[in-house]
Formats: sequence, structure tokens, C-alpha cells
Amino acid sequence: MKIYTKYQSLFSISITLVLFALTAITNSYQYDSTSRYDTKFENNAWVDTISTNLSGKQLYNKACATCHGANGKGTPKDQLGLQAQPADFTKCNFASREPNGDWLAVAHQGGPTRGFSTQMPAFGEALPEKDLQKILNHIRSFCTDDNWPRGELNMPRPLLTEKAYPEDEAVFTTSIDVENEGAVNNEIVYEQRFGARNQVEIVVPFGYRQQPGGNWTGGHLGDMAVGVKRALFHNYDSGTILSLTGEVIFPTGDTGSGLGKGTTVLEPFASFGQLLPANGFFHAQTGLELPLIREAGDEAFWRAAIGKSFNPNPWGRTWSPMVEVVGSREFESGTATHWDIVPQMQVTLNTRQHIMLNIGVRIPADDPARDSQFMVYILWDWFDGGFFEGW
Repeated sequence: MKIYTKYQSLFSISITLVLFALTAITNSYQYDSTSRYDTKFENNAWVDTISTNLSGKQLYNKACATCHGANGKGTPKDQLGLQAQPADFTKCNFASREPNGDWLAVAHQGGPTRGFSTQMPAFGEALPEKDLQKILNHIRSFCTDDNWPRGELNMPRPLLTEKAYPEDEAVFTTSIDVENEGAVNNEIVYEQRFGARNQVEIVVPFGYRQQPGGNWTGGHLGDMAVGVKRALFHNYDSGTILSLTGEVIFPTGDTGSGLGKGTTVLEPFASFGQLLPANGFFHAQTGLELPLIREAGDEAFWRAAIGKSFNPNPWGRTWSPMVEVVGSREFESGTATHWDIVPQMQVTLNTRQHIMLNIGVRIPADDPARDSQFMVYILWDWFDGGFFEGW
């Protein structure tokens, strides 16, 4: 009966996820090809004379250099009479992390399509996408430091598998046990990039537990963690990135509530990301948990996620369904290997696409007696703007 109830709950959650995805897709941003963006070129004399046979540099000089400068540094806004300062393409910290897809959307549809200034015009009626791509290729040449991984390698974040890309993000994750005694686990992750390849992260977990009598106890702090990540290898042409992270987990949690291990834990792990054809992507992570109190037991873990991103509207929300497989095993002889399957869906919530939601279900695959979990996170890529910007 318990197993039947469990899978009945999982079925209900899965149906809810499907309905959520269908509803959100149906209500994705709609773009009208006769919108105000089409009027941006009325005063541009070069629109009818620009040649698609020009090089990317020549196209840039004709279409972009007035505002962004021939050297890519950006003409001072006061000199142009603009409210917003044009982007400086020579700053690798900015230019490298923006994928071509975002720049193409802004160039084709204008600044408002990503929640930016209306003073960034739309070039969609003047230049075909192939010429805009030529311009983007030239813009990429302004950043001359190849140490910075390209933004295309910053693939959608799974619920559990850590990405290889160094980023500036804040993530709030909640997982809820759906069987047996209730539990709500929360985790706040703050990530800040420094230099071309590095990132520091701080993890603050806290949770709530249902007691055998039915009462709840909550607000207990878990084991906090601090980690440093470094991208060891990245290659845009092959779509590959590999990083190594060292994390220290401190015994700040309440062991009596099951929110702490009671010992400092060292957690080294490697993360790998790979772009796949047709907007697909693959993540892998493997590492060790090494408690300083040896009786706590060492553990190995491995995680992998595969998914695909798509846009019902080319310039609207990005949807990224994916499936994770999560495994772990303690080194002690005779212990079982635990496996979980985590189907999930990530979607960008706002126009700028720097606020994201991911909803999934963590389903034990090796032991039906283990609790399944409903999981959700809100991700804020804070480098791209404030939480309430770009909606």
C-alpha cells in the first residue's frame, strides 16, 4: 500500500509538471512583426544601401561604430545624447559571458526584447541574421584574452549537478519530502566569479522537520559550506568545459534534527559540460565527501544531466527540459549504492532571461522505501541586473 501511494503521488506531481509546462508555453512571449521596433530605421540613410557582401568589420563600422566606437569601447553617451552608455565590447568580463543568442536577439529585435534600453535599435528589417552574425564575429575580436570561457558554455543549471562554468548567481532551492514524515530542506547558494576562470561560492542550508507526533520543528541551520571553483579547460569550438572545485562543509548544522553531520567535511569534485547538437547539453559531476572524523564514513558521488533548450518564440522564453541521474555510495564494505532519477524543467521567467525557475521530482530508483522529493529553485544571474530588472 505504501509503494502504491508513493507512485500515485509521483504520478500526480508529474502530471502537474506537464500541465505547468504546457500552460507556460501557451503563454510565452508573443512578438508582433509590426511592432514599434520596425520604425527605428526611418532616419537611417544607410538602410537601403548596406551590402550583404561586406565583411563583419565593414558591417560593424556602418551599423554599430557610431555608438559603440570603431574600437568597440563605446562612444560617451553625452556625446551621443543618449541616456544609456553603449556597451564596451573590449571588457572581457562583460563580452565573453554573453552568448551569441542574447546579442543576436537584441540586435535583431532591439533592446526591449531583453529588457534593455529602447535606445538600442532593432536591425531586423535592415540586416539579415547572417550579417548580424558577421558583426557578432567581429565584436568577439575586441576581447583579446582567451582565458575567459564563452557564455555559450554556461548551460542550463540542473537541480543537483553542479555546472563547470564559473558564474555570478544566487540560487534558492527547496526540496519537500512527499512520503512518510515531512521534511522541507532549503538552500541558498551565492556564487561570485573572480578573474577569468575562478568562482567562490557560499552555501547556507536550513530546514524544517516533522516530528513523530506530527508537530514540526523548523528554521534549523544546516552545515554551511565554502568552495572555490576553477575552470581548467574550455573550448568554444568543441563546446567543452571542465572545472575542479574544492569545498569545505562546516559542522554548523543541528545534528539532532538531521540537518548536520557533526564534523567538517572536505568535498573535492570535478564538473564537466558539453554542448550537444540541436541545442542539447550534457553535465557531469563526480567527487568525494571526506569527513574529518573518520567514523562518519567517506562517500563517493556522481551526477549527470542531459537536456535540450528550445524557444517556442525565437526571441521569447527559453525552456530546458532535462533528466538527471544521481548516485552515491559510502566506502564502507557492504553499503548500498543509491540511485535517483530527477526529471525537471527549467524556464526563464523574465524578458532579460536572468531569472529562472526549475521544477522537478527526485525519485529513488534503488529502494522504494526512500522518500521522493519535489524540488524547485529560483536562480538569479545577478551580473545581468537586479532581480526586478528586465521584466
